[in-house]
Amino acid sequence: MSELRKDIISGRWVIIAAERSKRPDDFRPSPAEEKKREPASFCPFCAGNESKTPREVYALRKKGARPDRPGWLVRVVPNKFPALTRGLPPVPHEDGIFRWMNGVGVHEVVIETPDHDRELPDLPVYHIQHVLEAYKLRIISIEEEFQYKYVHVFKNKGREAGASLSHPHSQIVATPIIPKKVNEELYGCERLHRQHGECIVCRIIREETKLGDRLVLGNDHFCVVTPFAPRFPFEMRVYPLRHSPWYTRMSKTESLGLAKILKATLGKLKNILSDPPYNFYIHQGPNPNLVHEAWANLEKSFHWHIEIIPILTRVAGFEWGTGFYINPVPPETAASFLRPSP
Repeated sequence: MSELRKDIISGRWVIIAAERSKRPDDFRPSPAEEKKREPASFCPFCAGNESKTPREVYALRKKGARPDRPGWLVRVVPNKFPALTRGLPPVPHEDGIFRWMNGVGVHEVVIETPDHDRELPDLPVYHIQHVLEAYKLRIISIEEEFQYKYVHVFKNKGREAGASLSHPHSQIVATPIIPKKVNEELYGCERLHRQHGECIVCRIIREETKLGDRLVLGNDHFCVVTPFAPRFPFEMRVYPLRHSPWYTRMSKTESLGLAKILKATLGKLKNILSDPPYNFYIHQGPNPNLVHEAWANLEKSFHWHIEIIPILTRVAGFEWGTGFYINPVPPETAASFLRPSP
């Protein structure tokens, strides 16, 4: 079993998952060499290869299609090489000044489409909405197990972004602790709520919409902006216009609006930036079924959102050593490129 270990100085937890070194993509050659060596015809996520994955935990299927058989539109399976594995609530251990616990959690793969060559922006809006609904239903199901304090949904598109398989997919990881980065956002939002008397993200949406310089896209339910201080070129945030800390509180109408805005935004990346690798992830509040005494004002202060990060530059020694990021593209310039033509 993997372990969760806490860095005593930074307070950051890391997952030590030695078993993932057994993954077939570890220590592989370059993508060009890989193409020559791997048969292009086999992919465990393609329709017809369902027996090559663990048994599905959720699937949206065509009428009459059987579980773990072809005929699905979206399919969710446990990760075959999980970073964390299901279990009872982990017991914290101490070894002198060092703290650790067993690597208990959930690690699932959302196979977004049976079509190996169609990424999210290539899919119809209704299909993207099915993927978003799969996220929602799996988060709700996982949060019913109270040992999981936080559920993180993310997508790695392209090998440079961390994807080990090219078939379109995203992942869900639930942890028994709230990740440090999320804790920092919760703290920042609560502090700024006390300072400004309102949700800081609601304020950002209002000011970015009014100013327009960093506004990329918008509809009745969502807007996309390049943040004022982005770490990376063409980094974007997708904000719901209705305030809520939790992705799972999104309505069907809102999920349709999100599907439309994601299709347009990711399509812009594909067409304008020549289909770069990217990461996106959902930042939402911790498990709403639990009491979070540290965040008593959570419902008013935190605003869920999606962050999209194209992989266009490398993080190097300066960034790792200082926490400062050097971004060569001003967000206003990025927004002007990504914004629809008048």
